[in-house]
Amino acid sequence: MVDARTGPAEAGPYYLPTGNEVEVVEQCHAGGLAVMLKGPTGCGKTRFVEHMAWRLGRPLITVSCHDDLTASDLVGRFLIRHDETVWQDGPLTRAVREGAICYLDEVVEARQDTIVVLHPLTDYRRILPIDRTGETVEAAPGFQLVISYNPGYQRMLKDLKPSTRQRFVAIELDFPEPAAEAAIVARESGVEQGTAVALVELGGRLRSLRDRGLAEVPSTRLLIAAGRLVASGIGVRDACNAAVVSPLSDDATLLGAMRELVDAMFP
Repeated sequence: MVDARTGPAEAGPYYLPTGNEVEVVEQCHAGGLAVMLKGPTGCGKTRFVEHMAWRLGRPLITVSCHDDLTASDLVGRFLIRHDETVWQDGPLTRAVREGAICYLDEVVEARQDTIVVLHPLTDYRRILPIDRTGETVEAAPGFQLVISYNPGYQRMLKDLKPSTRQRFVAIELDFPEPAAEAAIVARESGVEQGTAVALVELGGRLRSLRDRGLAEVPSTRLLIAAGRLVASGIGVRDACNAAVVSPLSDDATLLGAMRELVDAMFP
């Protein structure tokens, strides 16, 4: 049986490599090295981590980082249950104990004092001190820390400190080459190859508008969303406007230019 999202059931989450990123992460996992994924929004970072967790046979614990994420959210906290105080592990602590892969998505969104708790896990010690309980948890075999962020979106006040950056092996990901991206769009959305190629061509042309004020360019994720609408019976122009153009901007001028491009490509 084939699932449009994952491919054959035995193949795990579908991911099409664009370089040697699979081999690099495999060696990092074997050597206990933390990994940093850098790339634009929607280029496949999260799917890559899902694929690698399946490939390595490890559980995956994912945390979406945000401004209010505290160290306690990652490590754990005391809770009151049935008139007693009990400790509850956070997602990072669970991953350390279980030997899971812990994936921190968009890590630059987290506060700096939160990121500091990662440091003892990213060097030879591979430990997680829990100040609230006095416990020091040694990383179980198979544990790996993976973080990701979008360099083009980060702001000066939300960059990683050099002391944090240099604790990770960095892998740069980008949108695939057109032929590969079309294969991904066709596989993930279920549209025919010709439509997938046209959607990728549209994406490429829209990405050239970055110099005209477009803050975020269309991701592979958006092209797949448009493909899924087309596969469900929605007209290709309507699908592109709804799934690709409208999410990118609220600026009337930019929206008009992008919609004209859609009309020209899909008359």
